[in-house]
Amino acid sequence: MTAPERPSLEQRAAEAREAGFDRTLSLSVAYQGAAFSGFARQQEEHLTTVQGELEQALSLLLKREVKTVCAGRTDAGVHARAQVVSFDVTSEELEGRELRRLQRSLNALTHEDVSIAAVEERPLGFSARFDALWREYHYHISTEAARPVLVAPLVWHLGGGALDVDAMHAGAAFLKGEHDFKSFCLAASAVGKSTVRDVRELEIYQEEIAGCPVTTVRVVGSAFLHSMVRTIVGTLVTVGRGRQDAEWVRQVLEARDRAAAGENAPASGLVFWRVGYPDECAPVRSSAGGVA
Repeated sequence: MTAPERPSLEQRAAEAREAGFDRTLSLSVAYQGAAFSGFARQQEEHLTTVQGELEQALSLLLKREVKTVCAGRTDAGVHARAQVVSFDVTSEELEGRELRRLQRSLNALTHEDVSIAAVEERPLGFSARFDALWREYHYHISTEAARPVLVAPLVWHLGGGALDVDAMHAGAAFLKGEHDFKSFCLAASAVGKSTVRDVRELEIYQEEIAGCPVTTVRVVGSAFLHSMVRTIVGTLVTVGRGRQDAEWVRQVLEARDRAAAGENAPASGLVFWRVGYPDECAPVRSSAGGVA
């Protein structure tokens, strides 16, 4: 399937100049998702969103309305370890303003569950969304009988009973590569849109977080459909619990029907882990100091 044509970095740089901007910055943002109605700003002003918090803080600092673009929108309750957010500025707005100081100011002005780990200057026209080559998500599952209180906000607690990780691996094999993932997305969001996506990596392994054992599902792809990762996890957990065999995952994929798949895993276990960009989009300055 041919991806829709997108403006090149050079074209976006020209558009930025036409709008009066000559610099582009990005933020590396972490957030605990429970307090937010997702990343994206909402029309309802009473809803707290990560984008709303960031844009409000930037608007206060730059004394104008600031619009941002993120690498990947996250739903209500979903967390992020290294979300990337981009926006355009002018040289005049950055004059005498160190990136490290801008980082400190943003952290002081945003919600306590948001942390800006870095402010970086990127090539003019850089887009956190359109320049992304791949996105990586981690989903954490706890099968401990007792509630894992230290990491409870970050996991799906299934209660007692082990997961058959080998069976989950066998089921996951059917999902790797480019497929039509219509069975794995929110049905309403698929209307009139392509549901073909490329899952480059999908693995399941066991690790510890703050000393608590968890089963982690790691997914890497160029892009994802609405609720796709959480539905993949819910489907693989159905296999891991022994309620379906691994071959069932292939049948779900071929059905192209959301009703055929497993449950939508809770938002609490999902973390937007990181995102990759081409070398031409690498930071030229960073709040960490000097040239990135």
